[in-house]
Amino acid sequence: MHTQRQIELVSVVLVAVYVIAGPGAAVVVAAAGSLVQAPAPAIKRIFNSAQRVLSAGGGALAYAALGGPVGAEVLDRIPGAIMATTVASVALQLVNALLISMVLGLERGPNGVREFLRYVVRTTAIPVLGYGLLGLSMGVIWIGGLNIIAGVLILGPLLVARWALSQYEAEQKAQAATLRAFIQVIETKDLYTRGHSERVSEGVGMLGRQLELPSDRQQALEHAGLLHDVGKVGVPTSIIRKPGRLDDSEMDAIRLHPARGVELIGNIPFLEEVKSAVLHHHEKYDGTGYPAGLSGTNIPYFARIIGIVDAFDSLTSTRSYRPARTVAETIAILRQDRYTHFDPGLVDAFVEVLERDGWRPAAVEQPAPNAEHVTPIDHDDLSLGSGGGATGSAAGPE
Repeated sequence: MHTQRQIELVSVVLVAVYVIAGPGAAVVVAAAGSLVQAPAPAIKRIFNSAQRVLSAGGGALAYAALGGPVGAEVLDRIPGAIMATTVASVALQLVNALLISMVLGLERGPNGVREFLRYVVRTTAIPVLGYGLLGLSMGVIWIGGLNIIAGVLILGPLLVARWALSQYEAEQKAQAATLRAFIQVIETKDLYTRGHSERVSEGVGMLGRQLELPSDRQQALEHAGLLHDVGKVGVPTSIIRKPGRLDDSEMDAIRLHPARGVELIGNIPFLEEVKSAVLHHHEKYDGTGYPAGLSGTNIPYFARIIGIVDAFDSLTSTRSYRPARTVAETIAILRQDRYTHFDPGLVDAFVEVLERDGWRPAAVEQPAPNAEHVTPIDHDDLSLGSGGGATGSAAGPE
């Protein structure tokens, strides 16, 4: 979260002010700094200002409570200064995290707070210990008489780091825009699958977090989920919208969409890792899928994850020939098809996260089922198969 990273950089300066001019002065500096903000809605600017001041105040109280030295006294009490600045830095970050958690709790519920604590706060816990020492170093250099030089030595690298962070975030936004452009093209072909790619990306993200994937792998997985059907751009719209059963040549065109997806994204560097997932997301655990007939763990890990969430979203969404199934009904189908269509361990993990956090897909306006469409045509729907059984879950070509 950008706000969390921003306060981490600001905290170095605030700790230095604790040392140079005292805790009270640091709160004043935080209040003054909050007056200069990028354009944003008033409520957001008010929150950002309160967040910075309250965080600085939390650190100030901790520094004062430990009797942290101020000014030239620091040079005679280095051990005490190290302890006080470290605790103050931790307190500052804790107050900041608490405020963000409160907002996330209101916006996204307990799951949003849990994800923030796990993937932001936990990953920055160790670096926080270094902010106090860096702020103390800045204060000691300043008190020692270097003044302007101290500012260059300490603030210079921090400003460079902040600039690099802003460049990284700009790149992330550009990447996201690229992905959205792909998806918009896909969704113009079929109103019934609007929002499907975003929901699959959200679902694989939930499963990836349950599996505790590293952040870079998590991002790659979510990209793969978003782009898994991008190859349908190359499938004639007449086939995708056909209200009846497809003939063999039309099914062959459908089965080509994973390979076409790889062709489309093959020259985009930041999507290099998602290609195998896009190519193999229609493979089945028992080897009856396509395009390569891979089975078991020979199917790429991300492709096995996407296959589960892809089918789950299809079943829980309205289609032209049927209303959406309930989450409970769909979970029963996924469990039934463990070992045949899906990796059993990944199904168990996905069911666990669904039962714990629920499923709250983004609201997408879809047409009501069309009674004239009596033949299933959604190739991600597990009810398409010829085997069917009691639940009709055995799938044919997807």
